[in-house]
Amino acid sequence: MKISVDAYGGDHAPEVNIRGALDFLNQSQCHVLLTGNEAELKSLVGKGHPRLTIVDAPEKIDMAEKASPQLRTRKNTSMYRCVDLVVQKEAQACLSAGSSAAFMALSVLLLKRLGQVERPALITPIPTIKDYPTYCLDMGANVDCKPLHLVHFALMGHCYTQIIRGITRPRLAVLSNGEEESKGNDLTRETHEILKSLPGINYAGYCEGRDIFTGDFDVVVSDGFVGNVVLKTAEGLSEALMNLLKQSFTSSTLGKIGFLLARSNLRSLKTKLDYAQYGAAPLLGVGGLSLICHGRSSAEAIKNGLRTAEKALHEGLVHKMSDKLEESTQWMHSHLHHGFLGGAPK
Repeated sequence: MKISVDAYGGDHAPEVNIRGALDFLNQSQCHVLLTGNEAELKSLVGKGHPRLTIVDAPEKIDMAEKASPQLRTRKNTSMYRCVDLVVQKEAQACLSAGSSAAFMALSVLLLKRLGQVERPALITPIPTIKDYPTYCLDMGANVDCKPLHLVHFALMGHCYTQIIRGITRPRLAVLSNGEEESKGNDLTRETHEILKSLPGINYAGYCEGRDIFTGDFDVVVSDGFVGNVVLKTAEGLSEALMNLLKQSFTSSTLGKIGFLLARSNLRSLKTKLDYAQYGAAPLLGVGGLSLICHGRSSAEAIKNGLRTAEKALHEGLVHKMSDKLEESTQWMHSHLHHGFLGGAPK
């Protein structure tokens, strides 16, 4: 298996991307294709690795760059080349920590959508009080959605957690402002009615924001506006929590002693809250495996993102997801009138 990595994507590129790729290769039998300025990358890679290949792409896409029609013409950028390697079947997955908007746009443009999907979605694990995360989507790819989009998100999340976590019947929920069926808005209520009827999934109804962190649900679905707010809030809360704990422990001599005694537990908590342990958020619903890393990704995050890509490839994620979506879409068109799948703007 071959995975392409945008060497110049991310705040700390290319050094952390190179180190993460090398660390991954030392634990895997995959091949990694690094896209970027060949001369510069060769000087940074050093001895490299026999399964690491540099693919020349001398131009860069800025971290702050947004999606635009001009992206399709910039074929010499490290990001474009990273995705195009999958299109050309020189790689089976692509990964970038660069501009999320640009990488999503290129993934949809070049890899196309799965036939049944109108809107691809980002899925992200959120740490919980249990030993496993809750997978949430969409986390920012789609600000405005209609019920059909959220239904597709639920189906894709269902497939993803079955494969990545090995859960036979993932417990699905729609994020709302209350558990009661009367709560929510037009979008959540119509999505709720469809998912209640849809066979082949384990739909549990509404959940509230606090329920994401309990581990009681495996997949939580929302539009990308709400999902991105949840993600950024969770990230900010985890960082604030760690800082507050450090301050409380180091503000006095007794606290410093307590800090030393509790240090191993604090490290364990920090690891659990650290997004780097998951590495990357797959863009579900495109016709290939595309993974987006945090812009502040460390080498550890890049390594773990590549591990996620390897597992998804090994399990045939895209093919299985396409089959599930096809089966469910046929059922919906047979049992639900077209207007019921409308709702919020396209």
